[in-house]
Amino acid sequence: MEPGHWSSEHSDALRDYFFKGLSYAEIGRQINARFGTAYTRNAVIGRAKRLGLGLSTPERIISPSIVPSLPGGSAPLTPPRVTPPGLNLPPPSALKPATPVKLRCVGVRPRLVTLDELERADCRYPYGGDKDGEEIGFCGHPRQPGSSYCAPHARLTRGPGAARTAAAVVLRLVSAA
Repeated sequence: MEPGHWSSEHSDALRDYFFKGLSYAEIGRQINARFGTAYTRNAVIGRAKRLGLGLSTPERIISPSIVPSLPGGSAPLTPPRVTPPGLNLPPPSALKPATPVKLRCVGVRPRLVTLDELERADCRYPYGGDKDGEEIGFCGHPRQPGSSYCAPHARLTRGPGAARTAAAVVLRLVSAA
């Protein structure tokens, strides 16, 4: 059988199982067992849509577990739940804009060196530039070996417990056999 080709008896079986209320996966299993085919759930869904079958088909039998009441009987209707006002709202303090906090490194008084005056061994931790037109200055203190920053700024940029020194990597030449 060619892939994607549904014979008329396979399509008829799909319609029958569909109107019996079987799931698409179960329809595929039933058709495969009956005709010795290998249709997947997605193949069954595609063919059902091409045949005009779908969830909006009024003839489709819906399983009793999702029907609100059985025919001829009435189910008690529960009143809609009323949510208390402000249940999912954050507290009023969370709705106020937070005051900006000026972050600084404790114990470091920056020299505020401009980019032109910055030397090779100077700390490159930036200060300023937060507002439009505000100039950016740099710490300018002697930097730590293996880092672009002085010791306090290096600890600040790496976070707590992550301060580490750069270890030299030793490479050995191994003779090839």
